[in-house]
This record gives sequence, structure tokens and C-alpha cells, in this order.
Amino acid sequence: MEKDMQEVLKKAEVLVEALPYIQRFNRKIIVVKYGGSAMSDEALQRNVITDVTLLKLVGFKPIIVHGGGKAISKWVGKVGKEAEFVNGLRVTDAETMEIAEMVLSRVNKQLVTMVQELGVRSIGISGKDGGLLRVHKRFSDGRDIGFVGEIDKVEPKVLYDLLENDYLPIVAPIGLDDNYNTYNINADDAACAIAAAVGADKIAFLTDIEGLYRDIEDKGSFISRLTVSEAEELIAGGHIGGGMLPKLAGCTGAIKNGVNRVHILDGRIPHCLLLEIFTKHGIGTMFVKDDDLQDGGAI
Repeated sequence: MEKDMQEVLKKAEVLVEALPYIQRFNRKIIVVKYGGSAMSDEALQRNVITDVTLLKLVGFKPIIVHGGGKAISKWVGKVGKEAEFVNGLRVTDAETMEIAEMVLSRVNKQLVTMVQELGVRSIGISGKDGGLLRVHKRFSDGRDIGFVGEIDKVEPKVLYDLLENDYLPIVAPIGLDDNYNTYNINADDAACAIAAAVGADKIAFLTDIEGLYRDIEDKGSFISRLTVSEAEELIAGGHIGGGMLPKLAGCTGAIKNGVNRVHILDGRIPHCLLLEIFTKHGIGTMFVKDDDLQDGGAI
């Protein structure tokens, strides 16, 4: 009996610790960029969707922006093509674009179904719907990489309408150019642009890394909190390389465009989103404005 009571009290303590965060972010928009290995594991996928659904039920206004890179590569392989990347961007010819749109649409509706199984209304859209994402052709170091789009404009009305009508929007990163050609968009870029356009309070990137390190070989160099200026110093000093560079640039850009905080989380950790937002110290790397003097947690 005493042991049972201790477990109940621990649960109560967790709820009490979460209360100020729930109050702080009530009715605030949070964008969750979902991708990586957490999308490939069904148990982790359900954990992520459960977390986001919980955020919705306690008063947040979440928007999911999802990728689907691994699934796209799988289907590209099935038609006898080999996936090719340039500076982290998928080379996307017309056939690959058609496959990408089909795969992303399938992933989108799977996520919608998971949310609705938990009793929350959800609508899945792509950047083509309502003119959400308008793009132009993107080049990589001057190279033509096909139907890869650079975002010019975000039309947030469709998302505002869904949020105000109590839906959880789930967005696939596909857009149109001025001639209504379809383009694949980097999901990180789409999440940042959408967050800035809707005035999101925060973005959470669910990735395949624990967060940011000053030295990836030194686990003691983990960075839990970083200002924009500090992030730019790391980039300029050559301390950050590889695939983290564009993500870091996206994080700092989002803060400069009005997003209050940006989080990089390891999506492979069950319920990482709840641990970061509802606990005092969090588990990932948090980016803040230079004049943000508050410490700890999501607040």
C-alpha cells in the first residue's frame, strides 16, 4: 500500500511540475518537425503522436510538419533508381517527385489516422493546399537538382482556420511555383518558414541526435542552451559541420524571424517532446534570443 501511494505521489509531482508550462503555453502555437528514425519505428511513431495529441488536449496549438526521406528512398529504390543527394538535398527528377508526393501523402494520412484514433480531430494537407507554400526552383552550389523548392512565401490562413476550428494540422513539405509546378521542400525549411509565418512560440525538431555538441567526439561538450550569437560563433569558428550546419542555420533564422524558442531533440527517446517541454531542465538543445535571460526548461 505504501509503495502504491509513493507511485501515486510521484505522478502528482510530475503533474504539478508541468502546470506552469501548461499555463505558459496555453493557446500558443508550437510547430513540431517530425522525421528521422522516429518515423521508421511504429512504437516511437505512436509515442510522438501521443505527445503531440496531449499538447493539443492541454491547450497548446500544435502543427506537425513531417518528412519522409527514408520512405521516399525506399520507394525510389523499388523502381530501380538510386537516391542521390547534394549538400543534404535530394536530387529530384520528375519521376522522383511523383514518388515523393505519393509517399509523403501516404505518411501524412497515416499520421492523421493516429491522431484521430486518440480522439483529436486532425486534417492533413500539403503546401499545395490553400497556396500554403509558394516556392521557386532551388539550386545547390549552382547545380540543378531538379524539383527542389526554395520557399518564397507562406500563406498561413489555411493553418489559422484549421487551428481556430480545433483541428490539429499535419503538413507535408510540398509546394508550388508560380507556374504551378510541384516541388519537394526540405522539411526543416518548411517547419521554420511555417513557424515564422504563424507566429509560433516554439519549434521542436525531432532528429536522430541528442542535441548539439561543441565537439561531437566529446559527450561532455553537450550544449543544453544556446543563444543566436553563440550559435553563429560556433558556425563561424568551424565547430559545426556536416548535416547539422543547415539545421543550425534554420534554428537561428527561426529565432530571428520571431519564433521564441527552438528545440533540437532526439526523436528516438520515448516521449522526448514531453520531457523537453514539461520538465525544468529538458533533454535536448534549446536555442533562444540573445536577450533571453531565463534558465532551464521550456519556459
